[in-house]
Amino acid sequence: MNQSGWKPAAPVQGPGDTGTITGNRALMLEEPLIFELDGADTTGVDLAPAPKVASRLGGLERSEAIGLPGLSEPETVRHYTRLSRQNYGIDLGLFPLGSCTMKHNPRLNEKMARLPGFADIHPLQPRETVAGALELINQLAFWLIDLTGMHGVAMSPKAGAHGELCGLLCIRAALEARGDAREVVLVPESAHGTNPATAAFCGYRVENIPATSAGRVDLEALKARLGPDVAAVMITNPNTCGLFEPEMKAISDAVHAAGGFVYCDGANFNAIVGKVRPGDLGVDAMHINLHKTFSTPHGGGGPGSGPVVLSEALSPFAPLPYTAKTADGVVHLVEEEQAEAFSQEHFGGAMQSFGRMTAFHGQMGMFTRALTYILSHGADGLKQVAEDAVLNANYVLRSLEDVLDAPFAHSGPCMHEALFSDKGFADGFSTLDLAKALIDEGFHPMTMYFPLVVHGAMLVEPTETESKAALDQFIAALRHVAERARAGDEALKSAPIYAPRRRLDETLAARKPVVAFRTPAPDANKVSGLNEAGGQ
Repeated sequence: MNQSGWKPAAPVQGPGDTGTITGNRALMLEEPLIFELDGADTTGVDLAPAPKVASRLGGLERSEAIGLPGLSEPETVRHYTRLSRQNYGIDLGLFPLGSCTMKHNPRLNEKMARLPGFADIHPLQPRETVAGALELINQLAFWLIDLTGMHGVAMSPKAGAHGELCGLLCIRAALEARGDAREVVLVPESAHGTNPATAAFCGYRVENIPATSAGRVDLEALKARLGPDVAAVMITNPNTCGLFEPEMKAISDAVHAAGGFVYCDGANFNAIVGKVRPGDLGVDAMHINLHKTFSTPHGGGGPGSGPVVLSEALSPFAPLPYTAKTADGVVHLVEEEQAEAFSQEHFGGAMQSFGRMTAFHGQMGMFTRALTYILSHGADGLKQVAEDAVLNANYVLRSLEDVLDAPFAHSGPCMHEALFSDKGFADGFSTLDLAKALIDEGFHPMTMYFPLVVHGAMLVEPTETESKAALDQFIAALRHVAERARAGDEALKSAPIYAPRRRLDETLAARKPVVAFRTPAPDANKVSGLNEAGGQ
């Protein structure tokens, strides 16, 4: 037994099973599609026949059955409950997705977000009825500026990539204001994949900056490429190799000397919050994923929120609307009609905003969660967030570097992510095999094949909310699977064995997705949509 109190369970084995180190057997629940559960001529509700009336649909009446399955209420509830048991979520266990920060969401945040004054307001309400919400947004904006050492903040962007777009639009507006038609954005190899996509969307030509053997930006290569055509550098810090860019200030100084701006991807801010202020490093714009750094895991499509903090040079170009507190302490929502006067008072010049990002002002639910998270942690707590995120990642890295190749372990401690590769696996075994075997161990796999600078990459972010006991169990499972991959255990290629579905042809599913149910022709060899092997 280790010091944390967790100990490996006895392997659970059956016919053809290889067993699991954790004793987990995934969720062996077989559940057909809801359409396959449909009974002929049945419904969940009995309705009297509709009276015959003259149609008002102008020939657009439905000519065939609606095609919805007819189930009773308990059948429907059981179906979706069974499906929910096949899902993996942060409330079930550790979620090791690298660059995704899938951490525990404190329930206090949810309680605050559900308060009627925040949860029930409507974006078209009169402003005098939402004074508390505007005060909350303004207070959160203050803390985001304070934590980053920046000058202003745009609160309306809805997520990280939307924040990137906001930052680049501010940069473009600033360049146009000085009559500077630059057309190139430099993006290092270690940046997030959305960075080049956003730059291209804004009409810039994207050029790559290589990484050094230590996984950091090649400063000399960057300096050599800077020139009068470079509008900005988009850099991720800490980067996607899980490493801090120690030459960030030198990078910013070089870019500024060449007349460009520095955009920093702040998706990994939880690794440095309370420890490092990006404004002190020369950053001009940086989005902050509130849903990552300040609490809510962002899987399942939302909710997202990506405010953008801005330097003094870019603040006048921020999008509308924004909140502002007047001398009497009242918070106002500054729209187009008030923006000119406010700009003259605070920026000493005409309004230069590039316009609006969205119809309304942002994600109220995430604003409430984020401010609750900040206030409940305090300055010392936020500092500990970064320290624990880094400590946990380094614990994973050093616990596994003897069995998994860690390409940048020689570069010193990592930040919030531990990066491994498939180097050392037996011939014919891949990162995918290891990831599928982790499902049998009861874990969602880590991020695979990213960043692209590492072959067979496995990017693990344990986050700051995991205990040593949880990390020890995950490390034991990953070590066990890695040893099987190194030894060439052929059973690994059949994983997952215990999951409700076996390994699928993911390439075929992506290229030829089946998005609508069609009643299959009778086939004695098929049961509940499964083939004879129990695969697809």
